[in-house]
Amino acid sequence: MTGRTTGHSTGRTTGRTPGHRVADAAEERLRRWRLVLGGDSADGTGHALSGRDAAMDGALTALYGKGDTPRAGRDRAAGLGASAPAVARWLGDIRTYFPSSVVQVMQRDAIDRLGLATLLLEPEMLQAVEPDVHLVGTLLSLNKALPETTKETARAVVRKVVEDLERRLATRTRAALTGALDRSARTGRPRHHDIDWNRTIAANLKHYLPEHRTVVPERLVGHGRASRSVKKEVVLCVDQSGSMAASVVYASVFGAVLASMRSLETRLVVFDTAVVDLTEQLDDPVDVLFGTRLGGGTDINRALAYCQSRITRPAETVVVLISDLYEGGIRDEMLKRVAAMRAAGVRFVTLLALSDEGTPAYDREHAAALAALGAPAFACTPDLFPEVMAAAIEKRPLPIPDAG
Repeated sequence: MTGRTTGHSTGRTTGRTPGHRVADAAEERLRRWRLVLGGDSADGTGHALSGRDAAMDGALTALYGKGDTPRAGRDRAAGLGASAPAVARWLGDIRTYFPSSVVQVMQRDAIDRLGLATLLLEPEMLQAVEPDVHLVGTLLSLNKALPETTKETARAVVRKVVEDLERRLATRTRAALTGALDRSARTGRPRHHDIDWNRTIAANLKHYLPEHRTVVPERLVGHGRASRSVKKEVVLCVDQSGSMAASVVYASVFGAVLASMRSLETRLVVFDTAVVDLTEQLDDPVDVLFGTRLGGGTDINRALAYCQSRITRPAETVVVLISDLYEGGIRDEMLKRVAAMRAAGVRFVTLLALSDEGTPAYDREHAAALAALGAPAFACTPDLFPEVMAAAIEKRPLPIPDAG
């Protein structure tokens, strides 16, 4: 640790010598290693914990244990126990000792390692957790099992996460897509009051006549007057198998944002082995999420057949398939449908995931087959999604991440 300052303005140190500061830094390293290693009283570091550090270590030990062996979901020996009050206290402890981002990771590990998902069916547990996208995914997978006493609490948790995501994503998404829609609506034969003079002049500068000090435009660039009508149609076709939980959450939020734009006609379709059209619920993404059914099989071909049947203006339609491509239906038929939609003028986008996670597991053979059809598949973060949609609407190259 470095020396503490004595005042806000002077910045003078307390007078600790360089030797003391080096010793403090070494002690801090030992302390951190002790917390990381999580062994018995010293674990080879020679550093014992006390006070807040001991409490932090206890919270970590309760979840991760003292050994390197991962604990199965049925093994409660790590110390959390199976009772809701004990877990609720632990949740309160970790929110005291760790930042929100770390708390979310520890909650996720507790659900996965210790089989605590069923405890989320109890209202006091839901009130104690730190809401995040992964917790919403867990709640949605438990949706059908939620008792009446828990349903309202669960909806409140989901709504908090959804509203946070909307605040983060909506403004940027609307701005990116509004610009893309305006550009895609421009026409080369505009009426006089629809001419975009700035762009018309820029496009015709080579026709400037110095003697007349004017530009003679050979090509007019117009704004287009479609702003009050639907310009583009977007179909979000979302795989709701268990591995796609975070993607379902983000897709529902984006679906609601897109549906709020008058120039877009947005359809949201979710699927496993069955297909459900949730378009009518897009005014409330929480209703959309509770209309999903995470954990089923996968029939992409059936879902695309439904989407294809709802397309009325192929050249003005963007279809976004969000799936890990583990197809349980008819593979060749799925590829034929994608090829047919593209041939009709549909812009087809395949996202292997719509989440903040790293590269997802996916069917590489199907991804390669789609790429051969001109529909490359790649993972997309929520922050990149507006740019992807803008490029799709304008029919320009997609901003595919290098890792894709």
